[in-house]
Amino acid sequence: MSSHPSVVTISHRSKPRVIFSGDQLVEVDLPIGTRVIYPKPPLKPLNDVDAAIRYALSHPLNSEPLYALLRPGMKVTIAIDDLSMPLPPMKAPDIRGRVVEAVLELLDQYAVTDIELIIATAFHRPMTKDEIKHTVGPKTFKRFWPNRLYNHDAERPGGMTYLGKTEDGIDVEINARAAESDLIIYSNLTFVPMNGGHKSLGTGLVGYKTLRHHHNPATIRASETYMDPKVSDLSAKLERVGKLINSKIKVFTIETTVNNRMFDTPLEFLSKNEDELTPTEERGLKALVKALQILPQPARQAIFERVPAPYGVIGVWAGETEAVHKETLKKCYEQLLVPVEGQSDIVIFPIPYISPYNVGAFLNPLLVSVMAQGYLFNLSKGAPLVKKGGTVIITHPCSDKFDREQHAPYVEFFHKILTQTKDAMELHKRFERDFSRNPGYIQMYRTGKGYHPAHPFYMWYWGENGRQHIGRVIVVGADNEYVPKILGYETAPTMNEALRMARETAPPSPSITLFRIAPMVMTEVTPGKAAGVLAETSGEEDDAL
Repeated sequence: MSSHPSVVTISHRSKPRVIFSGDQLVEVDLPIGTRVIYPKPPLKPLNDVDAAIRYALSHPLNSEPLYALLRPGMKVTIAIDDLSMPLPPMKAPDIRGRVVEAVLELLDQYAVTDIELIIATAFHRPMTKDEIKHTVGPKTFKRFWPNRLYNHDAERPGGMTYLGKTEDGIDVEINARAAESDLIIYSNLTFVPMNGGHKSLGTGLVGYKTLRHHHNPATIRASETYMDPKVSDLSAKLERVGKLINSKIKVFTIETTVNNRMFDTPLEFLSKNEDELTPTEERGLKALVKALQILPQPARQAIFERVPAPYGVIGVWAGETEAVHKETLKKCYEQLLVPVEGQSDIVIFPIPYISPYNVGAFLNPLLVSVMAQGYLFNLSKGAPLVKKGGTVIITHPCSDKFDREQHAPYVEFFHKILTQTKDAMELHKRFERDFSRNPGYIQMYRTGKGYHPAHPFYMWYWGENGRQHIGRVIVVGADNEYVPKILGYETAPTMNEALRMARETAPPSPSITLFRIAPMVMTEVTPGKAAGVLAETSGEEDDAL
């Protein structure tokens, strides 16, 4: 088994593990021999971020320096990643805003005045005024909001321009303002390896005509993991879309990445191995677990959401899209990848309170499935952490609770459509197109705070390769049985009972792994024998779930 310090095997001397179950923290005692995978420690941040940005703009990869691309009278569009990454939001100043400020200084020096800034939301909900201000910084916000700084609107009449088809027939349309620009400058923050590169423009500033070609179940099924571009059909299609865009419009890409320092004081102990906590940290952790048990749900979520993450910037690159993204991925993998030897029969995925699609809202049942069979399953390179046909145990209340502003289309999708069929191919063929044209939901996307009506379909598709690979999903801590049933999941009252159920379809002495997220972590799984565990837990072992 791997000797990496982030891979720990539970012994009889080990302390209980503290894991997320939505916005709760719970203690679980796991069998001796269980493998626990922890995130790596945060990489050291850059000493001078602003200097690194200036250097990247002046010394780009496979491109002329940014200043050499500028001339008076030209039309420039700056596209900016939305709030779906990083999670939770970054402590001010956001690196995307720092990049934009440096770019604007250059544009001002070269008398470029026709400038607009677009938040590349695709079909995500529009960012609020305050969220945009946080991302771009108060100086840029004051100068450009609202007429020259705004959210992308893929449904605005006349707001999209058709660029043509890729060689394999993908229709490519893009935001009209971007299409008519002399130069697009993209400010990206790559938090996980599926983001950045050609995905930035190929998703962020396009519409349904393009999204339908790569946001579909067949594409996800053909992706071994969408966190490794080399084995991702999603990445391959986005690359073809991006190349067509770059062939029509000059694009200058700026990518950044951050370390995984998710928790600031006083919650920094949440990122540690429980066996290594100081007595003071251990008391603080126990107090937090107990406090969360008695607080109402909005207060629990506020404890985590109102403390922005103190991420440190660990890399800045600029220039031609593919050359830039190659360097970004190297640094991203350096921070996230934990080498792991061998897959496991049973994997435990704690589901935290946040995902890319519920910032400021409760993690609804559909997003629970996205996290379990989509993001957490795909946070791997080389091979999935769970064996083919193995069992995944998740921890989450699975409450039938939806934010009516952000996720109105999700409610109808979950309760009226998903109850008719869970088959992603059938959903795609029978329901997606008509549902995505719902005028009420489109109006909420355009002028309110709602996700596009196509988005809940994309969320179900996002877990398609996980559903094809995983044999069973068992939920521990659910506050009802019908939501897990709609998702195709089983339920168990405690972790011990879930492990007992999982053993029914597992080989003797099954291997068990706890994927101890958060902070952010990925596994690089190589062939080998995973840690074995006792066939049965002792009668004394119980847990808080």
